Amino acid sequence: MTIFIDADACPVKAEVERVGTRHQMQMYVVSNGGIRPSQNPLVQTVVVDASADAADKWIADACHAQDIVITNDIPLAAAVIEKGAVVVKPNGEMISDKNIGSILATRNLMADLRSADPFLKGGGRAFSKSDRSRFLDTLERAVNLCRIRS
Repeated sequence: MTIFIDADACPVKAEVERVGTRHQMQMYVVSNGGIRPSQNPLVQTVVVDASADAADKWIADACHAQDIVITNDIPLAAAVIEKGAVVVKPNGEMISDKNIGSILATRNLMADLRSADPFLKGGGRAFSKSDRSRFLDTLERAVNLCRIRS
């Protein structure tokens, strides 16, 4: 079991490292740069080129069944779920094969609506302490789920 972090704009890197270290899991922090490398021997920093979706492609290629991927990127989530990985969003939402279809459909609908109406404002609410707490709880459940499966 390995944890992959889609690290660009990820607000929970420190929390992932804490949980991963407690469970002695290998972790990959993947970004296109600007992330300070961790001194933790379980954490490997992977810097990919700046091309579009390079970090997502690296994670999708490297992950396997029973791995955990931390990301907000829905297409990446769909790709790794297809391989049997577990996805946790930084807000604590777990994405699985049971809900990825409706999440992808909603994402595509919202993209169509935004392209049709240039005045439609996007963006969500600010990241909160309750999001961080929910994330930690969900990540612990994901680790336990992967241990049971393997």
